[in-house]
Amino acid sequence: MPKRAVLVAGPTAAGKTGLAIKIARQIDGIIINADALQVYSKWRVLTARPSDEELAQAPHFLYGHVDEHQDYSVGEWIKDVAVLLDNTDKTPIIVGGTGLYFGALINGLSEIPAIPTDIRTTGNEYREQVGVAWFKNQLARQDPETLAKLDQNNPARLQRAWEVLEATGKGLSYWHARPTPSLISLEETIPILLNWQPNDLNTRIDMRFEAMMESGAIEECKAAKAAGYEPCLPANRAIGAREIIEALDGNITLQEAVNKAKTLTHQFAKRQRTWFRSKMKDWHQINMPTKPDLSALLR
Repeated sequence: MPKRAVLVAGPTAAGKTGLAIKIARQIDGIIINADALQVYSKWRVLTARPSDEELAQAPHFLYGHVDEHQDYSVGEWIKDVAVLLDNTDKTPIIVGGTGLYFGALINGLSEIPAIPTDIRTTGNEYREQVGVAWFKNQLARQDPETLAKLDQNNPARLQRAWEVLEATGKGLSYWHARPTPSLISLEETIPILLNWQPNDLNTRIDMRFEAMMESGAIEECKAAKAAGYEPCLPANRAIGAREIIEALDGNITLQEAVNKAKTLTHQFAKRQRTWFRSKMKDWHQINMPTKPDLSALLR
């Protein structure tokens, strides 16, 4: 296992992939994905997975390796990363925007029992048919301690908390108090966080979504629709997928779909920034678009 890793985190559209490739080329490293949607084989365009040209510039791992119907948790990701670290002597550059993945990597992960498929399916149905307010109400009555610690604007976290409570009879707070050892410590890494001013980042998000539309997002949605689109699956939560499919179904215009997807991405990026500010205060803060001094950082 390598002695040190480089961590590159930041909100969506922050430029993480480009920076990770520069670092990998400079130090002959490997790039490991830490984005919860980019692990799925579906939605290459709408999740902004690295292009073929980018993949050719450095070894990339854990991108698009999970089928949409496969359950894939942060625990599964940690196991996959552990295997990679055990089988390389190159410096890993772990890059993504999923704070939960980074938190589990450096703080350890609670050994929560596996969630039965029927409870996961029920949770997906409640989220799709009733909305996240239902999970809030259930947690407020049965597990207020966990609810108080959650980002209540994050539907996935609320659903997960309800599923754990339903499956185990104990709340996430109980399990989080019993974490396993971390895979690597923060002191063993070079942790880099990319920061953008909100308006500048929103402009980048809008430009990137327009580029997605020109690069096959519509065709990707048509293929998903033809294959039987199941919006409740975690793999199908790529922002823009539901909106474009609504346009393809004639329920809204394509421009309305684009505008809605951009707004949802702005909101998602805001939640990411809030999480990073809270959890990554000790990371190297790079205020973009300033180009970081990689030599200084890597020393």
